[in-house]
Amino acid sequence: MRNSRIPFIVAGLVIALIGGFGLGRLTGGDTARPTAAVAAPTTTTSAHTHSTGGGGSGAAAGGLEISASGFSLVPEATTFTAGKRAELAFQIVDSGRRPVTNFAIVHEKPLHMIVVRRDLTGYQHVHPTMAPDGRWSVPLTLGEPGVWRAYADFTANGTAATLGTDLVVRGDYAPRALPPAASTTTVDGFTVSYQGTPRTGSTQPMLFTVAPGARLERYLGAFGHLVVLREGDLGYVHVHPEPELVGGAVKFWLAVPSPGRYRMYFDFQVAGKVHTAELTMVV
Repeated sequence: MRNSRIPFIVAGLVIALIGGFGLGRLTGGDTARPTAAVAAPTTTTSAHTHSTGGGGSGAAAGGLEISASGFSLVPEATTFTAGKRAELAFQIVDSGRRPVTNFAIVHEKPLHMIVVRRDLTGYQHVHPTMAPDGRWSVPLTLGEPGVWRAYADFTANGTAATLGTDLVVRGDYAPRALPPAASTTTVDGFTVSYQGTPRTGSTQPMLFTVAPGARLERYLGAFGHLVVLREGDLGYVHVHPEPELVGGAVKFWLAVPSPGRYRMYFDFQVAGKVHTAELTMVV
């Protein structure tokens, strides 16, 4: 009698193992959406990379979702008139739809907002202000018709996140072709160049220099800021540099999320004025 039960016991073990394997596959998570890194809600100016919510792995681009990492971006209006200054207002809410108000100061601001048209023109780096009830607002002028992307880059309740939403400017949209890849460009009389070879899956050094003989000043607590946007879906990476200049250059550590074409926006300050150099990069 005892031996006759053995086949049933073995069969039960096999079923349990198969069921456990299937459960692991179902609950293992989406590898295309990594968990956001956690940052302490304190003032910070250290070098780091923002993608889906911090960390420098370059495993994924951020800003592709309006809800992520337990937060949602809720704009009041998303339609603008070309060339007309208007208010962009929004809230960041938690999973219970409650307005979030506990934001960390990162590079001198509680929230950084990047706005760019979907053909990667018209880049703006602005800083909305928050009312006590969690309503953010910023005056914004979108110069040409088309669909624009707005990214809210922040750390709240100890979690870093980047959320994105589309803004629409009515009118005839005439997209511009992305300029060819180059390691040097000119802006406002300065020549900006970079050295480095970004790769997927690992951080690589990127050194930006501004000539001739520019005396770089700290802007938002750093000698420069680098936003990298992927052509097509506008996947977002925001990089802060090392605290000090390296041989007169601004040094970043960058990992890109995938092969493709990217537009880089390098913000720097000279004599109290902020300038933005734009360069196309192919990985």
